Amino acid sequence: MRLGRAGSGGTLTPERASALLERPQLAPDVLLHEPIADGAPWVVQRGSQQYIRVGTDMVRLLRVLDGERDRTRLVEALGAPWTEEAVERAVESLHRMRLLEDGQPHRRANSWFKFVPPLTFQFTVVKPERMLAALVPLLRLVANRGGAVLAAVLALGGVLSLALQAPQLRQALGSPLPLGVLFGVACASVVATALHEMGHGAVLTHHGGRPSRMGVMLFYLTPAFFCDVSDGWRLPHREQRVQVALAGVVTQMVIAGSVALGAFGVGAASGDSGLRDGMLVFAVSTYVTGLLNLLPLVKLDGYIALMTHLDISHLRDRTMTDARRFLAKVLFGGRYARELPGLRWSVPFGLASMVFPVYLIAMAFTLWLDILQGMGLIGATLVLVGVVYLGYRLFTGTRLLLREARTADARMWRVCAVALLLTAGAGTALTTVTVPYTVTGGYVVEDGRASLVLSDAADLDAVAPGSPVTLYRRGMVTRTEIGSATVGRGPAEEDVAPLSAFVPVREGDSLPIPAVLLPLSVTGTAPAESIGTARVAAGNRSLGEWLYLSYIAPAAR
Repeated sequence: MRLGRAGSGGTLTPERASALLERPQLAPDVLLHEPIADGAPWVVQRGSQQYIRVGTDMVRLLRVLDGERDRTRLVEALGAPWTEEAVERAVESLHRMRLLEDGQPHRRANSWFKFVPPLTFQFTVVKPERMLAALVPLLRLVANRGGAVLAAVLALGGVLSLALQAPQLRQALGSPLPLGVLFGVACASVVATALHEMGHGAVLTHHGGRPSRMGVMLFYLTPAFFCDVSDGWRLPHREQRVQVALAGVVTQMVIAGSVALGAFGVGAASGDSGLRDGMLVFAVSTYVTGLLNLLPLVKLDGYIALMTHLDISHLRDRTMTDARRFLAKVLFGGRYARELPGLRWSVPFGLASMVFPVYLIAMAFTLWLDILQGMGLIGATLVLVGVVYLGYRLFTGTRLLLREARTADARMWRVCAVALLLTAGAGTALTTVTVPYTVTGGYVVEDGRASLVLSDAADLDAVAPGSPVTLYRRGMVTRTEIGSATVGRGPAEEDVAPLSAFVPVREGDSLPIPAVLLPLSVTGTAPAESIGTARVAAGNRSLGEWLYLSYIAPAAR
């Protein structure tokens, strides 16, 4: 029992706390929703987002919790099958779920800002219920078999269109884009993401639910949109809730397919152009983000659809608990109970759910590290934030694993021995395993003179005269090797360099930014592009030193 300040301003004494449970009543932020259609469940809502489905017997109990009746009078009011023991157990369960008045002050929830652990910040922009309700007639025109066929034709036709434009697609993904086209792709992606979220809300509205909030959020420090469709738990049929979960992905696939088909038409009409390249890049990125949303190993649309289909609440958290208990049993011994004993694949699914977010971040680092490192202190800080987050996840995972071991009465000597062995193994790997170390920057060829350009966060100490350099043409997604060189002899000069040397945009040569320039001796034929990306081979480093130099040190330079 928590002790604190009562709603009247006095201290919540143990006697007062006991009295509140003796004559229970619902908390002021708890609502009881009737079924919205035949076959739909009764739902208890706490706050703005927590929805709990309950049976008819529990509904009868909730309706008579007025703070005046004790257990005996509650049983008299309820009748069979309720007994005093059953009422007591139900009241204790409701208290644990914080559905009962507990004497604590209840602040009015802020509906315009919400923090969702571990690292999501939501800012409500609009209450979309009335706006989406106006779209219901339009939804009825497309929410049928014909609409489904049209959506499939557009989505699959877009994939076929990209396949037919494969040479142009490779060029668009592997070459710098005009700054205006890049800006257009970014704006179109914002609009597509907003339509994705509106798709969730529109389908929920079509089935009779009420989306409560739409807005912007920082999802693991990445800007995104959101639409709160928690009211979907009130829908009567599981298939409807799955449709709500997948509506955003379907919307994205239709948008991507339509743009890909449009790019084919633009190419047929005007040939290669910056507009066509931008449409191809946008279509691919929209397809990819849609597919990522389908993956059930992170809390995105695919996971919500799977959880809804199986009708298992908090599926990911519970499978990760089973996975941690499996690891704890293998490492530390002890006895563990399964959270989901009837789900045979809960342990491998939980293990994959624990590892996959780390894999996603590592893939993002692999794809964008060159660009981020070329952005100087800003990019280095973003990389460091990602590293700090990975360290935080490792710390919390280790803490939860040890907690499971303690709960299962694992022997302390074994816990300590395993911890020492793992620490020794990690230390050995960090000090004995060696990996190639490179310094990323750019190159500029001007008046026949080639220069290596590095950001202020680059490791200048590792760049020695004679170090081999590989020259690349860098696109937003891929890069192509176009030449080689070596670092020449001469002092490093602080000057400016075109943005195109660090970020793959065509007009970047007219946007100078501060940089460090070193002489560069091109080997063989000069590269066709006068500006591009460069990587300096700086020898081998131990794994620990490589991690520090690549991901931590740049932010401190």
